[in-house]
Amino acid sequence: MLEWYDFAVYGTLAPILGKLFFPADDPTASLLAAFGVFAIGYAARPLGGIILGHIGDRMGRKPALILSVLMMGAGTTAIGVLPTHAEIGTAAAVLLVVLRILQGLSVGGEYPSSIVFLGEHAPPERRGYVASWPMFGSVVGFLLGSAFGALLSNLMSEAALEAWGWRLPFLFGAVIALCGVLFRRHMSEPPAFAAAQPLTAAPIVAAFRDHWRAIVQIIGLSLVNAVGFYLLWVYATSYLTDRMHVSTADALDINTLSLVVMMPAVTLSAILSDRIGRKPLLYFVSLGTLLLAWPLWWLMHHQSFLLILLGQVGFAVLYGAGYAGLSAVMIEILPAGVRCSASAIGYNICLGLFGGTTPLVATYLVERTADDFAPAYYLMATAVISLIATLSLPETARKPLQA
Repeated sequence: MLEWYDFAVYGTLAPILGKLFFPADDPTASLLAAFGVFAIGYAARPLGGIILGHIGDRMGRKPALILSVLMMGAGTTAIGVLPTHAEIGTAAAVLLVVLRILQGLSVGGEYPSSIVFLGEHAPPERRGYVASWPMFGSVVGFLLGSAFGALLSNLMSEAALEAWGWRLPFLFGAVIALCGVLFRRHMSEPPAFAAAQPLTAAPIVAAFRDHWRAIVQIIGLSLVNAVGFYLLWVYATSYLTDRMHVSTADALDINTLSLVVMMPAVTLSAILSDRIGRKPLLYFVSLGTLLLAWPLWWLMHHQSFLLILLGQVGFAVLYGAGYAGLSAVMIEILPAGVRCSASAIGYNICLGLFGGTTPLVATYLVERTADDFAPAYYLMATAVISLIATLSLPETARKPLQA
């Protein structure tokens, strides 16, 4: 929760960061630059997955998780004290890029390693539920980031927020590193890790050599969730303020309320997946996105607070179910010796190439086509790919993990 709060704050404050670190005469150019740096953080995720996945598979899940949260806390705190373009010129943008890369390396190993750690501890009949908690935590983290931004925008003037208020959410990152060490220093390694046969090759080599099909499948299964999540909870805030002329406070309130709905959607869907299987949930998100992306985006294309909220809540239910099904599947289709590495590679390649670039791509598509529904069409295209990946997936619920 705390680590994903750090990562979410940047996306929430992207319109302000664009003005402060990438000033331009055209507001769209500043926003594109800010989202470009957002994407750079995601481009670093595959490398982070390789490094921390290797540590998780070789040295243990616990060291990887402690290192990832320390890196995230340090990167976020540093952004909070970073001078802006007005103070040090272009160097401000360069330093921001470096810190986003550090955050990307951290989160690249954090999310898959957390899922593996919990899934390996869980009994087979409850694995979907137990493995869903990292996703629940990341939603709460995004909720905290959005809520903090909403609170500041309601309590502070736009001038004060741009002058110094934007730093406050980042400075909270210092708490992240401290809590990460305190929470994780007493964790015990899962029995599956202790029982795993030692690999003759490095985990990353074995993952690509022997399990590349599973990696490709994870990329395909993750695609609709990745693009959908970052379209609706990162890009949508700037879309509503810049294109629909909704106030920043209202846009962040909508973001926050829809994330509140997503939390129980994740947990209830995960419980359901333990009963009916993973594939029904994955079909639900891909087919649901294909059929409902356009009408839900249409609801968000209004001035009415209630209609916009209704559209975003519909997406929250879809992706809450999608992530609940995906979390357990990533553990269940891989053996213990490469589970951290292969899941991190597949998931982070998808997030790096498609999830993190979603705000940038969506902004470009709308400007290029002059069609406000272009992001919805992009989302529908990803749903087709995820649907194809689901068709070839064996049902893995309630089965023993591969040793």
